[in-house]
Amino acid sequence: MPIADDILVDAAPEAIRLRPVSAGAADLPRFAQATGFTGASGTICPLPDADGAVSEVLAGVGDGTDRWAFAAIADALPAGTYALSAPLEPDAATDAAVAWLLAGYTFSRYRTTAEVPHRARLVWPDGARRDDALSLARATALLRDLVNTPAADMGPADVEAAARALAESRGATVESIVGDALLDRHFPAIHAVGRAATAARAPRLIDLRWGDHTAPRVTIVGKGVCFDSGGLDIKPASAMKLMKKDMGGAAHALGLAALIMDAGLPVRLRVLIPAVENAVSAESFRPGDVLPTRKGLTIEVNNTDAEGRIILADALAEADSESPAVLIDFATLTGAARVALGPDLPALFSNDDTLAEALLAHGRRLDDPLWRLPLWPGYRSQIEGTVGDVDNAPEGGMAGAITAALFLEKFVSPTVPWAHIDCYAWASRARPGRPAGAAAQGLRAAFAMLRERFG
Repeated sequence: MPIADDILVDAAPEAIRLRPVSAGAADLPRFAQATGFTGASGTICPLPDADGAVSEVLAGVGDGTDRWAFAAIADALPAGTYALSAPLEPDAATDAAVAWLLAGYTFSRYRTTAEVPHRARLVWPDGARRDDALSLARATALLRDLVNTPAADMGPADVEAAARALAESRGATVESIVGDALLDRHFPAIHAVGRAATAARAPRLIDLRWGDHTAPRVTIVGKGVCFDSGGLDIKPASAMKLMKKDMGGAAHALGLAALIMDAGLPVRLRVLIPAVENAVSAESFRPGDVLPTRKGLTIEVNNTDAEGRIILADALAEADSESPAVLIDFATLTGAARVALGPDLPALFSNDDTLAEALLAHGRRLDDPLWRLPLWPGYRSQIEGTVGDVDNAPEGGMAGAITAALFLEKFVSPTVPWAHIDCYAWASRARPGRPAGAAAQGLRAAFAMLRERFG
């Protein structure tokens, strides 16, 4: 894990007191007032003692709603060990610990001369739920590492290796159906998209299982396109630049699985990741092809760059076959969702209002927002194929996030509570605790919903 092991420590007698201060506090020391310190979120004001040494640091937390305030505080403080001067409420203490841990995240795998930063250390806040904080920080770091890793080192086999490592550490099992075995086991859509890649990067369906067989079934599906060239409808260079992140859905699925297993939720967990590279070769699937699927529906290919929904079709059909109590898929699926909502706000689609409202409520509470878009029935005619059952890329491009979700809905039974999260999984600018690069989106909201429902 690329988070320093000692960034949070047990009691340290030499620790400098760190006093959280709300914006506009009226009882600020005169020195703080003279420096212009106001308690704005993420700001600090060291207070000297009579000898000029720092005896206490005021730490601005704003109006108390910024869950990342302590990440900004950690960034602002000089190296040293600090301890909160007074206890926080358990939720706030846990949030502070998570923010501090993630402020220490770095991705330096390819830096030959990277310096180890001298980070400020924090004594574990009283009342913080340590296991929860560490689990969330580690799951987030796992997700970020997977997405940040270049496609040369994060192909389908590497995603499988990550799933196997996670399973081994948590007592889960993994089966992987690879290459032509996908045809033998009737996952033809996954095979069609991934068959153009080299044998070393063969397509596969990764299947992780954990938990009591008699517990309610929770199934997570993650889009695992490890690099998306666009296929024969090849992307321009500018659009291909970030395509290492097109397996961000798979990374979210594994991150959420880690949280579920760490918490010991009483569920029968299944994670399905169709992992492929959408490459260009003589074996590439073509515009105009009609592809069979596990469900029996045929997909008419209008654009080979709309491949994510094709591989998800087989995975969702398999997930649906067990009638799980909850089915969630994560996918970096459409540019249309980004046009509508921008990079920071994932689009949520669901066939179940209770499930959708729970995800939205936890997203608001945890500052992990989602925005629900409709499975608008009036657009279903747009995904009807001309010679096949469904069209993977309707002409015109309007409502692209909705038509993509309607496409996926075809492979899920109406009686299975299903949520589809179309996320970007990337941050183009750095913010406290959230460096530029891979981003977890909807992870906390989804886990909180599952914990409330099954925990």
